[in-house]
Amino acid sequence: MCGIAGAFDLQGRREFSKARLLAMTSAIAHRGPEDEQVHIEPGVALGARRLAIVDLAGGRQPLCNEDGTVWVAQNGEVFEYPEFQQELLARGHTLSTRCDTELWVHLYEDLGLGMFDKARGQYAVSLWDRKERKLILGRDRVGICPLYYAEVDGWLIWGSEIKAILASGMIDARPDRKGIDVFFNTFCASTSRTFFEGVKILPPGHFLVARDGRIEMKRYWDLDFPDAGDERRLADPTPLIDELEHLMRQAVERRLRGDVPVVSYISGGLDSTGVLGLSSRERGYAVPSFTIGLDRAGPDERSQAAESAGALGSKLTMVTMGRSDIINAYPELIRAAEGPVMDSSAACLMQLAKAVHQQGFKVALTGEGADEALAGYPWFKTQQIRQGLIKVFGNGIPSAIRNVVVGSLRGDPAHLPPRYATQGFRSAQQDVYDLMAQARTHIYSGDMWNHLGPYSVYEDLGLDHDRFTKWAPLNQSLYVGYKVMLAGLLLHGKGDRVAMNSSVEGRYPLLDEDVVAFCASIAPEYKLKGLTDKWILRQVAARTLPKKIANRPKTMFRASRSEAFFDDGRPAWVDQLLSRESLEKTGYFNAEGVIRERQALAGKSRFTPRRIIMDLSLTCVAATQLWHHTFFGGGLCELPSWSPSRGKTDGPINLNGSSTHRESLSARN
Repeated sequence: MCGIAGAFDLQGRREFSKARLLAMTSAIAHRGPEDEQVHIEPGVALGARRLAIVDLAGGRQPLCNEDGTVWVAQNGEVFEYPEFQQELLARGHTLSTRCDTELWVHLYEDLGLGMFDKARGQYAVSLWDRKERKLILGRDRVGICPLYYAEVDGWLIWGSEIKAILASGMIDARPDRKGIDVFFNTFCASTSRTFFEGVKILPPGHFLVARDGRIEMKRYWDLDFPDAGDERRLADPTPLIDELEHLMRQAVERRLRGDVPVVSYISGGLDSTGVLGLSSRERGYAVPSFTIGLDRAGPDERSQAAESAGALGSKLTMVTMGRSDIINAYPELIRAAEGPVMDSSAACLMQLAKAVHQQGFKVALTGEGADEALAGYPWFKTQQIRQGLIKVFGNGIPSAIRNVVVGSLRGDPAHLPPRYATQGFRSAQQDVYDLMAQARTHIYSGDMWNHLGPYSVYEDLGLDHDRFTKWAPLNQSLYVGYKVMLAGLLLHGKGDRVAMNSSVEGRYPLLDEDVVAFCASIAPEYKLKGLTDKWILRQVAARTLPKKIANRPKTMFRASRSEAFFDDGRPAWVDQLLSRESLEKTGYFNAEGVIRERQALAGKSRFTPRRIIMDLSLTCVAATQLWHHTFFGGGLCELPSWSPSRGKTDGPINLNGSSTHRESLSARN
């Protein structure tokens, strides 16, 4: 991957300052430590930091077409670039590089905005059409690569990270309380707004066009499922198992492409081991693997990972983290994610990416995506049980159970989300979201509630598919997972941001377009068969992996939260952030409520519903306070804060790479 940044004049042909553009690209130097280039002409500026993976010598960007009228800068990869290159050459185009980034200018010449339907992979792209004086920003289908933008003083400015936008000096950092509320309802970042007021995120599967002073956004892709009962279903599912195996092999082969060696993350579970096995088979040798071991800090999968790597002959690098390692990594995690992160395992994955970088690798394959496509999380099983209870008892029993759990929090029912917040359907995730939402009544300040007013996070979740109500219940819940958790946590705080913090590109074979479409098309019982999750994937895995691994139950990778943040041995800055003085400074939280909840947390059993939600919500409070301290001038604890002037030093930089910049020659008309 790389990092991109730029500006477009919505009012005319003002020239954007080169120094300002270089400040923006310098703030994201960790995304591309090997090269820095800019292209500036009246009314537009494109900048790129490069992490060289394809065409190491010739793929410097921004790149242009033959006559220099179309320019592009890309973060990410178009994986089918060899096939596209042959197609373009056959149609008479001249290619000056082997880099996949160059494909965009020629696809645009042939297809216009239809290029997004054609392009496949993981990308955030900025494209400038000089003849039409039109700027296009686009993002991949499921949201692997981030892209942020803001409108200020008649300019549209954008960047792969918010740091680039703040480093422009054109917009001040201000908190968006609605973005914070999304986090406290779903424990994920929003995919339609950010934590910073005035800074927007381009949603997955969307592009925007800026022209003649107007900005128009369009969705070019959305996940779809067959109508309930019309899914692919065979008396003998063997052909479907064959098809999934073929698609997975094809997806892995595409993501092994490039001019640098590739490694794989492995947890010892089904998904990552399957990806490691397929990549090793495709390469013809055992691909190196990397894993996290938790030392009294959560479920420890070291033995399973070692067993899986050993079965495939892979050289395994193990990064072990304890509670103190997790909490000590949190300030860097929040700076990388540019928002609060509840899931402490993201800190572990950040350290794992550092180990990959330190060994000289740039690309890591992961097993992300299988749980979202094939119902791997426990709440999908809970939904299955609920539906079974409804068939036996009607709606009364599940509702009664839910009311008892929610009532145990003793919160204010006025702040509970609508019972059917998702187009008339209660998704599998809704129980967790309701509990999180109810916990806010103990910790939000009156000022926070006043700022939010009648706002509901469900306005922002993008759950507006016009075919939603026609799908099977399981598929409806899977759609919610893709829209909320996949893009808002797994590909954000646990994906791009922690990997690119160490100049490492994560690649996701199970998020390949063909794999996603296949999984959407098949019957729900091939995904969740009884209470066996990812049933069809297990059948594929059984063909190449030991039976013990193929049948291994799902273990959610989670590291300690409350133990790291609140037990003895925590760093002083935790108490400083959660002090009455600091809580009153930010104004988001009720200091009395937070202090009371901390005291109650210390005396509660670790496994009651209230204890679990207190654990989650107080971790969210600490992470939000840390985010505020980091990006809004400090003053809450002894840790340093981030500022645009220091942004270029944030994150590990490959000092062995060359970092240069140039202003490209351009027509001044």
